[in-house]
Amino acid sequence: MVTLFIYLLSLGCWLGGMIFFSIFSAPVIFRVLSRADAGKLVGGIFPRYYLLGYVAGAIAFVLAIYFCISGRNRIWWLLSAVALALALGLTVYAGAIIRPRIEAIRATAEGPDAQGDHAIEFAQLHRLSVSLNGGVMVLNLLCLFSTSAALSR
Repeated sequence: MVTLFIYLLSLGCWLGGMIFFSIFSAPVIFRVLSRADAGKLVGGIFPRYYLLGYVAGAIAFVLAIYFCISGRNRIWWLLSAVALALALGLTVYAGAIIRPRIEAIRATAEGPDAQGDHAIEFAQLHRLSVSLNGGVMVLNLLCLFSTSAALSR
């Protein structure tokens, strides 16, 4: 019972954090602050945002494997584990590879040598980051669906 609670809590925190930031916080931040200040603020939030994904995703993944091995309805738990593995991989890629590249471009673009190429690369990486985030949300929803299927059978 406690392991199921921790599993569901980690999923809820991860998905809830993504939804809150993406749908509520970021749009308001960019509407209220200048683009440069909003970028700095969001850049300061992202390390914690991705850390939440790493920790919650790892906990949920390990527990999905545990439920798959020890429980009934193994196919549903396996689906959850696969979805979580993919979501965690996308999160690590976005946080450890894409985010530092975006921050480097932001730092360079603010200097005296700012060029249009930086804006193009920034836009491409930002689109990729948004797409990865959306994919992680969909995978988390798939995981919640498969979890509910496993628990209802």
